[in-house]
Amino acid sequence: MPPSDSFTVVEGLTTVPSHFAPKETMDRMETQIGERGMNVFARIDHAAGAAEVGLTLRPTELIIFGNARGGTPLMQPKQTVGIDLPLKALVWQDAAGKTWISYNEPRWIVQRHNVANAESIVNKMADLLRAICTKAANLQ
Repeated sequence: MPPSDSFTVVEGLTTVPSHFAPKETMDRMETQIGERGMNVFARIDHAAGAAEVGLTLRPTELIIFGNARGGTPLMQPKQTVGIDLPLKALVWQDAAGKTWISYNEPRWIVQRHNVANAESIVNKMADLLRAICTKAANLQ
């Protein structure tokens, strides 16, 4: 389990704690994404899907978001990057009731697809994701 008060990166996955319940965290994520001029394409409630088939799952919701200006330059040299874009963040609750936000680290995405000369784009994307999560989770 990640430390309780820091950003943790494990094999390309960044996980941060939230000071809010899952629904509020996800709503705050959506607000932060919109305030930064990006589109929210979908919110997928995995726990609700589990409930529909008679299974239980702690709160687990995925948000899919981005914009063509940010992602297209990574897909132009390697279209396979499109499997990892648009960006996604998972808000989930652990067995102890703690809320977390997890997302794929942009540097991992370009490494996975062997995209050259992407540092400027990736740095902006990584900074943006960190800022969104910091605000949504109230980590300042």
